[in-house]
Amino acid sequence: MASKTRSNTPTPAELKAAVHKRLRDVIAPDLDVLFCGINPGLYSAATGWHFARPGNRFWPALEASGFTATRLHPSQRAELLAAGLGITNLVARATAGEADLSREEIRAGAAALARKVRRYRPRAVAMVGIGAYRVAFDRPRATFGRQPDDLAGAMLWVLPNTSGLNANHQARDFARAFAALREAVAATTRGNG
Repeated sequence: MASKTRSNTPTPAELKAAVHKRLRDVIAPDLDVLFCGINPGLYSAATGWHFARPGNRFWPALEASGFTATRLHPSQRAELLAAGLGITNLVARATAGEADLSREEIRAGAAALARKVRRYRPRAVAMVGIGAYRVAFDRPRATFGRQPDDLAGAMLWVLPNTSGLNANHQARDFARAFAALREAVAATTRGNG
């Protein structure tokens, strides 16, 4: 199925048909940051774009933190990659919500992510969602920000879940969290140069 155009909104039938669909990773070798979501929501699976639901704060946070000069639309994969950024998920299949995933699926996602990181070698991996990170990596007390362990040679970072359903964080919180990651990656890059 071809991706929908920027102005199209999935119909209820398209959302229902999106259950268990998979999204193609936006990935390339040697990225600055590979963002890792929990799994695609039905809206994202129906459109074919990561973090696509209106109200998701991922794209505004990229702009507000300086990762991108403008607010990208979820369909702008080439522009995202040109900025040195990519997107994948812990679990590939789309569901209505994280509650539809088993702990075993989430844990298996950590192993798959490590393989992907070894293959593509991003400087940093940023988990977008602390709850899934805690389960996937068996770190029940993990906090936001840089993690003590790397993942297959990449700096490992945890960001708040950007879903519009996450009322615990506001736009300024996302901007600060993403900016701290951007600065850490830039410092690593400067240190290697």
